[in-house]
Amino acid sequence: MKTLDLNCDMGESYGAWHMGQDEAVLGYVSSANIACGFHAGDPVIMRRTVEAAARRGVAVGAHPSLPDLQGFGRRAMAIAPEEAYALTLYQTGALAAFARAAGARLHHVKPHGALYNMAAKDRALADAIAAAVRDFDGGLVLVGLAGSALVEAGRAAGLAVAREAFADRRYRADGSLTPRSEADAVIDDVAAAVEQALSIATRGEALAGDGARVVIEADTLCVHGDRADAATFARRLRAALEDAGVRIAAPERGA
Repeated sequence: MKTLDLNCDMGESYGAWHMGQDEAVLGYVSSANIACGFHAGDPVIMRRTVEAAARRGVAVGAHPSLPDLQGFGRRAMAIAPEEAYALTLYQTGALAAFARAAGARLHHVKPHGALYNMAAKDRALADAIAAAVRDFDGGLVLVGLAGSALVEAGRAAGLAVAREAFADRRYRADGSLTPRSEADAVIDDVAAAVEQALSIATRGEALAGDGARVVIEADTLCVHGDRADAATFARRLRAALEDAGVRIAAPERGA
């Protein structure tokens, strides 16, 4: 039986601003990537989300970002590898503190938004992020886009890695994600997104926007917590995967 992780970006509310359906989504995923205050989230939300994930037995992960609340972390910034290292270490440490207080253990780190996409192509940034994760806890899993520089950097740093694929994002022929600034970058239709997820999980491929077949070897599939229908999507996605004989479980931590 094939095993696949279902991860969700969550904890993205802050102050009076509410986003997502985190409590409902936690019933269907195996890993939670929790915002650390740089693109979304705040200390209270971080604590509540970590505790909710721990109660459900969902693996707790840090979701570090560029410092960009107004742009939700999706705007690229020119940063040096030293900055990437520091902001990853800073946010990972903050989330780990809440995990420890909740009686849980930090399981993984997945960069968010522009930082994630920049590190997918920029090996120097990827190496800096991987080094920060390793220096904090060499047993953590580093999550990165399947086939990307971040996955390669994680392996080179001796980390366990989880190659990530996306059910609701359109791919380019080279395996990169279509930028959100372009039309049809996000697959809004739940049935179409589930169909793409099943293709990735069972056949190891997705169709690019131009019709090309993209080979994707994935260990984890992302559920975006900021979707308006996130809970419905997570429920249908998990049911479809299990019906196809896929076991849902978080990846193993490293040594």
